[in-house]
Amino acid sequence: MAKSLVDIIQSIQPLDRNALSLARARQDTLTKPAGSLGRLEELSIQIAGIQAKGRPQIKQKAVIVMVADHGVAAEGTSAYSQEVTAQMVLNFVRGGAGINVISRQVGARMIVVDIGIAGKTSSFMGIIKQKIAPGTQNMCLGPAMSLDQARLSIETGIEVVQSEINKGLDIVGTGDMGIGNTTASSAICAVMTRKTVAEVTGRGTGLSDEQLQRKIAAIEKAITVNNPSADQPLELLAKVGGFEIGGLAGVILGAAANRVPVMIDGFISGAAALIAVGLCPQAKDYLIAGHVSVEPGHKYLLDYLGLKPLLDLNMRLGEGTGAALGMVLAEASCRILSEMATFTEAGVSNK
Repeated sequence: MAKSLVDIIQSIQPLDRNALSLARARQDTLTKPAGSLGRLEELSIQIAGIQAKGRPQIKQKAVIVMVADHGVAAEGTSAYSQEVTAQMVLNFVRGGAGINVISRQVGARMIVVDIGIAGKTSSFMGIIKQKIAPGTQNMCLGPAMSLDQARLSIETGIEVVQSEINKGLDIVGTGDMGIGNTTASSAICAVMTRKTVAEVTGRGTGLSDEQLQRKIAAIEKAITVNNPSADQPLELLAKVGGFEIGGLAGVILGAAANRVPVMIDGFISGAAALIAVGLCPQAKDYLIAGHVSVEPGHKYLLDYLGLKPLLDLNMRLGEGTGAALGMVLAEASCRILSEMATFTEAGVSNK
């Protein structure tokens, strides 16, 4: 039986100080000028502290893609209909999506979870079926989900990542799919970062100016109707979130509890990180931002979390694509720390 949310939160520990010290010391002895590999050095040290190993390794990788629909799409906040969600999942299963291609490139297994798709996926093979409901409720009219559903979404994410950890996992990436998810993420971002809705809301799937204004108005209405608080992250998720956002928050917490680094993707993964860190501030140390999205709210939430993105490629696809790309750098950083020769080993003078 999967551990409860409370148990998982209580089991998340600080980064291992001894491993951090060993990694820093080794970096200073490698055959290069100190600090010359920049972020790669910082990244390897962080992963050492996460894994509690002076010489961390990344071999087994997975990207977990949580998929769900959002009732707020009824407000016209997306350029696509909810039928697209199930259609894209079928594309995932067939290996034809962007995340499939990049996952194959980086050697990561891909796990797709139906945690709340509006369409039927019972006949789909190759996905994990954990549907809480066929999409959330329209958050402009009341809470997107119940508190029990919010907790269940997080615990589902914990269960999924624990299953992957049991198979062997050195790093996990977070991915998403779902019509209306940037709307929910913008609401969470606005509440947590205390920025205005207009500041954090972008065009998502490619909205026109008129559609963008409609989206901003819908988010402002949802926040007014539900009055969510940044101090109550579980309630915030229930009021204006999504099942896949809760699921990804669970992946983050479950991975952190098992000392597995989490490479987060874009805006939706960032919203999930806000919920996860709101529930357990210690979880922040286990996060690595794969990239910064062109969604305006993503930069604000990364700043709020104190995370520096590894890449800036003007991406906004989601699916876990930025997380998968970030894994390449994470693996390279660990290989440098573990495999690069020291000055003594190479017989090179460091003076």
